[in-house]
Amino acid sequence: MKIACIATAQVPSITANSIQVMKVCHALARNGHEITLYVPGRQATEWEHLADLYGITQKFSIRWVPALPLWKRNDFALQAVRLARRERAELIYTWAIQSAALALMLGMPAVYEAHDLPTGRLGPLWMQAFLRLPGRKRLVCITRALRRALEARLRVHLPEHQVVIAPNGVDLERYRHLPDPPTARAQVGMAQSLTVGCSGHLYAGRGGDLFLALAQRFPHAQFLWAGGRDEDVQTYRQRAQEQALENVTFTGFIPQTRLPLVQAAADVLLMPYGRSIAGSSGGNSAEICSPMKLFDYLAVGRAILSSDLPVIREVLDEDTARFAPPEDVEGWAAALAPLLADETLRQRLAEQARKRAEQYDWQERQQRILGGGAW
Repeated sequence: MKIACIATAQVPSITANSIQVMKVCHALARNGHEITLYVPGRQATEWEHLADLYGITQKFSIRWVPALPLWKRNDFALQAVRLARRERAELIYTWAIQSAALALMLGMPAVYEAHDLPTGRLGPLWMQAFLRLPGRKRLVCITRALRRALEARLRVHLPEHQVVIAPNGVDLERYRHLPDPPTARAQVGMAQSLTVGCSGHLYAGRGGDLFLALAQRFPHAQFLWAGGRDEDVQTYRQRAQEQALENVTFTGFIPQTRLPLVQAAADVLLMPYGRSIAGSSGGNSAEICSPMKLFDYLAVGRAILSSDLPVIREVLDEDTARFAPPEDVEGWAAALAPLLADETLRQRLAEQARKRAEQYDWQERQQRILGGGAW
């Protein structure tokens, strides 16, 4: 099928929404669809750079679409849908609610993938239009919690046949043959001691301060945080230095091609989310998020320690992870101690995590989203 994917994410970028968009397009392309991704901007980027940055192999087309600054999102949405129609796309797959509604207005089938509640004055109106307009359409919610939140915010009941609950995914092939932690540490140049790892950004609510507090309490272990914007990484490196923490490393951003090996260097992987989580596009996502690193952690096959948030328990349970109260340093220390002390426990959790990861392959996700109807 000829699919036009439309996203307001910047490409290239190290933000989670940009990475997620590229992973979805990659999975659709690997499933045999003809993909063109439309994103805002003027400057094209070489495919080789994108392949390394995002960890993708199957090439697909990308069109950078200029937009009028005053009406940036709405103008981009309109221009992208027009281009897709002109190029005879058979389906609009979009993360921009404006594009989804406009596609239906023009008689084109549309899939809208929602990661958050509609924002601003016009966001809810666009969402209502998408729900009310006739046509072939599907709404993708990344968590059950997001579906409930949408229904509450919009005061509607979303029809079962038009809604797919699809958490984020993982490229299982990239995690199939990773070495054990000591071998991975040797390959990335780390010392051979128990390692507590975390990957992702260091925005507010991501647990950077809790990470440092745990490093203070477990000086015999080394703590590795892979990822983050330069300014955030510098801030936390400075904090670690001020606290005289010699067992902490903040690597900065790691390209997706290298990230699995770095994650594999850890014996325990953390998701120390707070009760409020800042996303790459702003707002609080603690109640509705589907963190991509969660699925990476499952696939890498390591013991996972996570903040005990209801939305995380849509994927994890006591068979696959251990949990600690958000923002509670003592609770986290009490949960981490047995994981560091008991290799058998770590191995048992790791084995269950690998099995659970098989449910979250990107390609299978996209097949499920598009399945069950003619487009």
